[in-house]
Amino acid sequence: MDPAAIVGIVLCLGAILTMMIMEGGNPLAIFLPPPMILVFGGTFGVAIAGGLLKDAKAVVGSLKKAFLSPPKKMDQTVATIVELAERARREGLLALEDAVKEVEDDFLRDGLQAAVDGTDPEDLRTMMLDKSDQKAAADKRSAKFFSDMGGYAPTIGIIGTVISLVHVLENLSDPGGLGHMIAGAFVATLWGVLSANVFWMPISNRLKRLAEVEAAQMNLVVEGVLAIQSGSNPRLVKQRLASLVPEGELPADEKAA
Repeated sequence: MDPAAIVGIVLCLGAILTMMIMEGGNPLAIFLPPPMILVFGGTFGVAIAGGLLKDAKAVVGSLKKAFLSPPKKMDQTVATIVELAERARREGLLALEDAVKEVEDDFLRDGLQAAVDGTDPEDLRTMMLDKSDQKAAADKRSAKFFSDMGGYAPTIGIIGTVISLVHVLENLSDPGGLGHMIAGAFVATLWGVLSANVFWMPISNRLKRLAEVEAAQMNLVVEGVLAIQSGSNPRLVKQRLASLVPEGELPADEKAA
């Protein structure tokens, strides 16, 4: 698991709470149920309204992916493909039929199985690229949902503040309680801006980054499977795939090789 999202959000929240404490404020003062219900519930509601119901149903899975899903390790994929290329070169493509079942990557396993089954190379490329495009489109929808929430949240917070200020104006006859009521009115704006910039936008950007890594991984797999199918030299396969791996993700010895 890559803890970047968790570490970043915790660090930001810690900085906010530390600032409040250092200025003599009470961090618990911002945890008011009414504005929090409005901001979080209202933001989620308008995000649902701007898309399809299936997009909202995917939110839990997207959150798990953003916080718990480890990024693909392309060096391991290169090693697996090169090993399979060596075996196919030595024993023939049909010899991979048993090895395919042990491959953990679903995309790689399906591609290899199609290659072993004798699928035409052009058809195989088209099929794998179509799957890659569908995955990219799904990832884009997930990221957009949280990006939309980041755009809506500050405005929903302002709506909450206006509602609270209306209540304040209705109670001008009680000057002693105005300070507390006005302070509470701005909590909705605080949560709107905070949730947008600490939660929703970072989660959206995290999903976009993971999608970029997965797209590069799938492109590498496509090239690797087609190279195996064509019977390419394993050394050339390794060099080709290594050129597709972003800088810094291959061990130094493999880059030198």
